[in-house]
Amino acid sequence: MTEPGTIDKTAIRDAAAVIVLRDRNHEPSVLMGQRGANAAFMPNKFVFPGGAVDPEDAHVPFADPLSPLCESRLTDGVAKDRALALAGAAIRELWEETGQILGRPGTWDAPPHNWQDFAARGHLPSAAPLQFVFRAITPPGRPRRFDARFFLLDADDLASDPDDFSAASDELAHLQWIALDKVRGFDLPFITEVVLAEVAARATDPHPPASVPFFRNDDEESLFLRLYGRPMPD
Repeated sequence: MTEPGTIDKTAIRDAAAVIVLRDRNHEPSVLMGQRGANAAFMPNKFVFPGGAVDPEDAHVPFADPLSPLCESRLTDGVAKDRALALAGAAIRELWEETGQILGRPGTWDAPPHNWQDFAARGHLPSAAPLQFVFRAITPPGRPRRFDARFFLLDADDLASDPDDFSAASDELAHLQWIALDKVRGFDLPFITEVVLAEVAARATDPHPPASVPFFRNDDEESLFLRLYGRPMPD
């Protein structure tokens, strides 16, 4: 039984991950880093920046909101503030793990504790460039389970130098831009390979996908769906 005030690490938590694409019309590459050997979730794997939603993420001021299409897809069957929290988590985790800023110049009245470093850079988060492109739930039996939403972002929309990782935390090592045609030579989680295949297939297309793949894992079965709930075509 979980003690009051603690996080049940076996419960499914909302999470966000960010796929940043660079030079997508010529030699597309993606920003990734390696998780530590002692990490409880996906140790040693190369992953996109991302992590669990914090409660404060739903209440940050956005310089630019999510696009109506992105917001409607994120809130299918859930509360509207869930979309805001996921977008906030994506931008915050991108900043924390890579030092990259998705935002526009602006000032905060009173930033939450976990946003103070971002706010100190003189930017407000901007959610408009984010495209919701994939959703996956961690299979049962893992030490951590997440309901992860993956957002695609063009590196040209960053407010920071895409080669400057000096402000990154130490959560991801070996931060680097990896060419899409070489990324499968790295140690990747299965779901990351699936997401990358989707991204590679439409790397040069700036428009949101016609539908969002959903890899759903629950205690009964694993299903690969297209939101909203339609099975994948054969």
